Amino acid sequence: MTGRHLLSERDVREAIAGGKKTIVVPPGAIVTAQAADIARASGIEIVLGETGSPALMPGTSHPEATGRFVAFGSDHGGFQLKQALIAYAGSLGYQVIDLGTSGEEPCDYPDFAHAVARAVAAGNAWRGVAIDGAGIGSAVVANKVPGIRAACCHNEFVARNAREHNDTNVLTLGSRVTGSEVCKEILRIWLETGFAGGRHKGRVDKITGVERLYLK
Repeated sequence: MTGRHLLSERDVREAIAGGKKTIVVPPGAIVTAQAADIARASGIEIVLGETGSPALMPGTSHPEATGRFVAFGSDHGGFQLKQALIAYAGSLGYQVIDLGTSGEEPCDYPDFAHAVARAVAAGNAWRGVAIDGAGIGSAVVANKVPGIRAACCHNEFVARNAREHNDTNVLTLGSRVTGSEVCKEILRIWLETGFAGGRHKGRVDKITGVERLYLK
């Protein structure tokens, strides 16, 4: 699903400056992780239209996320590729959550990789895709979020391996490393490939075990 309303950190800061205590957004709106954090800290309530029900925010589950929703995010360097991949994912039958950025104005990739990872970890999205210039920084950020296994993939073999062997749930791509047509194929393979299980499950369980050691 494209064209969803996105509430950004800038929107919340403008509401704070205007003395607002409530921000009303359309049904199906997405709130970025940074916007949600600032709103909570400032005591601002974010609600859907006239219903008064909460907006879809990082850290909360949502009934729509039971479908094949894929969250996309990028910095300015990955914006054009993000737009192309959103359209391609839609043509494959996936529903899309666009977490920004919304243009080519310079911004910071950690903000958007974090938003994508949180959406997946919270159950708001089935899978996530984060894009920056090389894809490495976004993978590093996403993998800091508990429950996320992110892989930076630069060809079809790596994409298939990332799903079959590692059961990754976030894909990162480098817009300055891999061409858009190759990225489309990487995305298709990554979305359509299942986890092989078997001996690989034991290894993924060990990854989770390492994560748990440092959550204590």
